[in-house]
Amino acid sequence: MSKAFTKESDADDEDEDAGPAPLPAGTKNYLTPAGYARLRAELMQLLDEERPRVVEVVSWAAKNGDRSENGDYLYGKKRLREIDRRIRFLTRRLDIAEVVDPSAHHGGDQVFFGATVTYAGPDGEARRITIKGIDEADSAAGEVSWIAPIARALLKARVGDEVLLHSPRGTEPIEVLAVDYPAPSP
Repeated sequence: MSKAFTKESDADDEDEDAGPAPLPAGTKNYLTPAGYARLRAELMQLLDEERPRVVEVVSWAAKNGDRSENGDYLYGKKRLREIDRRIRFLTRRLDIAEVVDPSAHHGGDQVFFGATVTYAGPDGEARRITIKGIDEADSAAGEVSWIAPIARALLKARVGDEVLLHSPRGTEPIEVLAVDYPAPSP
């Protein structure tokens, strides 16, 4: 049977979250204050600006007659579902968020959440990462989630410690060279 004559269900779209994978069982949703503020700003922008704008377009398109061939209506309804899904995701994640201020460890030499760590791999090359929350980590910016294997290996280590990184390539020793935290806000 041709796909043109079958109705695609929107029901399976409803349960998918627009974002990272669910939190591992028994873990908390740690966020830095900046990460929490960014997610909250995205939620407010969706609620206050984007959703009302799309609802207005869908309402206007619905008044134009035949909805089955109305691109504005069809696209608008789809976009509305995407926005609502993202709103639900952000609301759930922010409700369970535990905001941790990494500046509390400023000047320390032990690795905790929010630390920027410089480490040397087995090849001796120095690398720098910042340990962030699941919802705020950006690998392109050198940020990793606190549940990533590299972050788990580094957590609680001190400058000068050698820890074992368990990765798909096998177990590798890495050495902590430096630990930095942001300065406390005045």
